[in-house]
Amino acid sequence: MQLRLEALDGHLAKPLAQLYVITSDEHLLALEAADKIRAAARAQGYGEREVLSVERSFKWGELLAANQELSLFGDKKLIELRIPSGKPGKDGGAALQQYAKDLSPDNLTLITLPKLDWATQKAAWVAALQQAAVYIDIAPVERAQLPGWIAARLAQQGQSAERGALAFIAERVEGNLLAAHQEILKLGLLHPAGKLSDEQVRDAVLNVARYDVFKLSEAMLGGDPARLVRMLEGLKGEGEALPLVLWAVAEEIRTLLKLKAGMAQGRPLGALLKEYRIWGPRERMMEPALRRIALPTLEAALRQAAQVDKMVKGLRAKAYAGDAWDAMLQLALSVARG
Repeated sequence: MQLRLEALDGHLAKPLAQLYVITSDEHLLALEAADKIRAAARAQGYGEREVLSVERSFKWGELLAANQELSLFGDKKLIELRIPSGKPGKDGGAALQQYAKDLSPDNLTLITLPKLDWATQKAAWVAALQQAAVYIDIAPVERAQLPGWIAARLAQQGQSAERGALAFIAERVEGNLLAAHQEILKLGLLHPAGKLSDEQVRDAVLNVARYDVFKLSEAMLGGDPARLVRMLEGLKGEGEALPLVLWAVAEEIRTLLKLKAGMAQGRPLGALLKEYRIWGPRERMMEPALRRIALPTLEAALRQAAQVDKMVKGLRAKAYAGDAWDAMLQLALSVARG
């Protein structure tokens, strides 16, 4: 049974299921959902808790044994299985399929996983869990959704803010939802319920953004130079490896060129996106980006990328002199501006 995160509170007010699965890369939201399940389990008589974590030395027999052992105090038991890698392996996959078939009526099991990649989602053990469990797949809070998410969290503590103030907070906590949560709580401690002024927000909120190199493509595809500059400055300040940044940008340029070439041959964009495994927010951004960015711009950008690569490697680049990060910025901006 698939369950949306928004429906979890209502679900937990009823008798609990025997198996829950949470999969997400949003650690804050996953932690909050797991805490709610734990609290409901305690309220419904699951007095004992056993936590298992799948590390290198983990033996899958431990999970099966935990399910079969009776509680020391005769209580119902909550079993938590954490799989940080999201990859249980062949033996683990078989054990999870068997476990899903033989759930004990005396136990409640909570399995937590990171967001599963496309290939892993097709695995037999995932299908078995989806069929047997209440399966909660928590989507990431994308950049465009972040101001609304912040507004909803402020409303929970009786506060509100203007759109500009929400955008200001979002800029400073982008990619770091836990920090966003902490900044919102701080505003609740500093100021009473009611509407927050822009000045109050700016004075209180720190710049705690954590930028993801793979999110650079969103700023380029969306034609957002200001966000692009902010992200590159943040990556540089965090000590991100420039070769990785260049690789991510160059790969996006190559992908755009492949899509352009396919469309020039008369192939539909939908089929091309499926072929190159482009989905989610990036998929929705591709069509307007392809309309905006001309083919000569992409071809020139790929040549620029080769010059930046020479700078990164300490070789002399014909196109640039100076700092490789500045050259990287000019490359990314050329695509963002189309």
